[in-house]
Order: sequence, then C-alpha cells, then structure tokens
Amino acid sequence: MRLAWIVGLLLLLAAPSPAVQPRFRTGALEPAAPAPDFVLQADQGKTVRLRDWRGDVVVLYFGYTSCPDICPTTFAELAEVKQRLGRAAERLRVALVTVDPERDTAPRLRIYMRAFDPSFVGLTGPRASLEKMWKAYGVYVKSHRVPGSVAAYAVDHSATTFVIDAQGDLRLVIPFGTSVEDICHDLQLLLAR
Repeated sequence: MRLAWIVGLLLLLAAPSPAVQPRFRTGALEPAAPAPDFVLQADQGKTVRLRDWRGDVVVLYFGYTSCPDICPTTFAELAEVKQRLGRAAERLRVALVTVDPERDTAPRLRIYMRAFDPSFVGLTGPRASLEKMWKAYGVYVKSHRVPGSVAAYAVDHSATTFVIDAQGDLRLVIPFGTSVEDICHDLQLLLAR
C-alpha cells in the first residue's frame, strides 16, 4: 500500500504542470465581461461603434481637453506606452470619450489628441448619448463653476482607463498613477492573444 502511494506521488510530480497563465499587473476584471457598445462621433467626423474596432485592443479614457492635469498626464503616458510597444501597438486603439461635450468639438478633440499621438482618437456626441455611455462604464462626471477662472467651469471625472480586448470584453480598469511599465506589460499580454 505504501509503495503504491509513493509511486502515485512520483507520477504526480513527474507529470508536466499545466501552463501558468501570465498575470496582469493592473486592475484585471475576472471574469471579463462584454464591454458596453457605443455609437459616437470620432474627431474626423465619422461615426464610430466599439464593434468597429473588434480585433484590436481598445483603450478608453473619459476626460476633456480643458483638464489641467490628469487627462494630459494620462495621454502622455499612453503615448509612451504605445511607443514602447513598437509594432505590437499597430492593433492598439486609444480614444478619449469627452465628459465636456459643450467645449470638446470634433476639431478641438482632433488637435488635442494628435498632440499626443497621430493615431489617438477623440470621441464626442450628443450629451444624452455620452451620459448613457458614462453610466454604462460607471464613470463619475460633475461640472462645477470656477470663479475668477478663464475656463468658467471645470469637470470632475473618474480617472480610470478602461481596456477592452480584441473580442470586445472589458478586461482591465487601470487606476490613475499606474506605472507605464505595468500598463505596457498588461497591454502586451492582450495584444499577444
């Protein structure tokens, strides 16, 4: 009986171990869930749906062009991520969904996004469509007056980045302040699939 136990243990130890799945370093959603679809206007003027980007990894950020700090920092980091990814980034779509449709016109979004990378896209639309999308992604948006400011008002908003895989599933929710290295690592895992 003891010999059978030892032989069984040796066979178990000698068996090949199952492949270990690489782990995400950022805010992975397990299990992944289908990302809410949308219909918005791209900064080039054409209508875009999330399903139009099926087969690519999509990075969505909700912000605005007049944001003084968090939005430009996020897009500067995403531009660095794209550069580090090299050729793998050919299947990467980066988009800003405005939380300030009154000021963020398509031309303004185009200028803003191209300042970070020529492939980055700004998305806008009617406020009702945007509000529906903000709600679907759980994004906080609140405008408030800024007395004595040239901008007249600012928009407080969530500072998370959403990553959708090539199959259209929401896979990552990346908090502001995540390192460029960790974002690169996780996007490489998704782009390799």
